[in-house]
Amino acid sequence: CREEALQLLKKYNKEDFHIRHALTVEAVMRHFAEGYAADELEYWSMVGLLHDIDFEQWPDEHCSKAPELLRAAGVGEDMIRSIVSHGFGICSDVEPQEKMEEILFAVDELTGLMGAAVLMRPSGSYQDMKVSSVKKKFKDKRFAAGCSRETISEGADRLGWTLDELFEKTLAAMKATEAWIESEVAGQV
Repeated sequence: CREEALQLLKKYNKEDFHIRHALTVEAVMRHFAEGYAADELEYWSMVGLLHDIDFEQWPDEHCSKAPELLRAAGVGEDMIRSIVSHGFGICSDVEPQEKMEEILFAVDELTGLMGAAVLMRPSGSYQDMKVSSVKKKFKDKRFAAGCSRETISEGADRLGWTLDELFEKTLAAMKATEAWIESEVAGQV
């Protein structure tokens, strides 16, 4: 259940930044799963919430420490595989295969870039952000330099989407979930 997953995340993640990122990716994945059956929606959401479970404490073992932590908590092998696949080509050799895994692969880095971009906006909100702003920040390699443009581009390719389509869909998800994310962050950190 979500409450157990949230407690598991917080067992290994204490920094506000990492908790916010996990909640953001959870919300975006839930948004992308709209229209799916309830159990699929929940699965997408939990994978988003737990995808970086090992990153804060074990950044050099990211995606290789996660299976151990998740198995100890009783998380199933399918979900572990999905979580580990988001690090494909970076810190994992588990390739995304399902659409959900491909979306996670594509949006993980992109939500980080968008999160950095929103901090630069006078409104501090996604509501008035445009795709052109995202494109401009994406092209500036110095901005949010830790967010891999190559991974974002590869993610769009894997989905069969243009970069503009990925930006549009992810920005729509960020706008739709912004109030929920802020409410959750306020309750967690």
